[in-house]
Amino acid sequence: MNHILPHKTVERLSHYRRCLSFLIEQERETVFSHELAAMLHYTPVQVRRDVMLIGHEGTLRHGYVVKDLHKQIIDIIESRDNVNIAIVGYGDLGRAIMHYIMGRNPSMHIAAAFDVNPNKIGKYHDGILCFHVDDIVETIKEYKIQIAVLTTPAQVAQKVADDLVAAGIKGLLNYTTKKIKLPEKIYLEEYDMITSLEKVAYFMKFAGK
Repeated sequence: MNHILPHKTVERLSHYRRCLSFLIEQERETVFSHELAAMLHYTPVQVRRDVMLIGHEGTLRHGYVVKDLHKQIIDIIESRDNVNIAIVGYGDLGRAIMHYIMGRNPSMHIAAAFDVNPNKIGKYHDGILCFHVDDIVETIKEYKIQIAVLTTPAQVAQKVADDLVAAGIKGLLNYTTKKIKLPEKIYLEEYDMITSLEKVAYFMKFAGK
């Protein structure tokens, strides 16, 4: 593909990929748009639009060939080269995210962790060496890290993010409660867990009514 896909489309493609992986494990050969939609709480129209956008075609009679669609999505959303990732803030949340990432995508590699706790610095945790945050610039460059996952306390989040940008990262996933400002050339994804929980709590009040 020679064009950039919309952000939400890329998110949905990632979801489709996981569903298709499950179907491959179940030895399913074909799948219809309404089946993928039901698995992900999307609409069949949305699924068909996304699949058409990446240039994939199915048939009215058989739907999509699972392995073919799975491969095309992987070719689009996965990097051809390994992507090195750093976990910045190696507390409970940082470790949980690291464990979740490890092994789920072969092209993504946790290369380093950063913290300020002297009991963690200079030691390997689950095979990942932890560095002091003061060493971010040198370490990011040395390990050729492109993406950082930020789980630091909110009061230092912007300063650490600025250091990560100075070190040359290309993307940042922010799990702190602090809204981060970055140059436009850096892709920023912010995940606000409290807002998500409050949204669930709000709509829960109307469930079943």
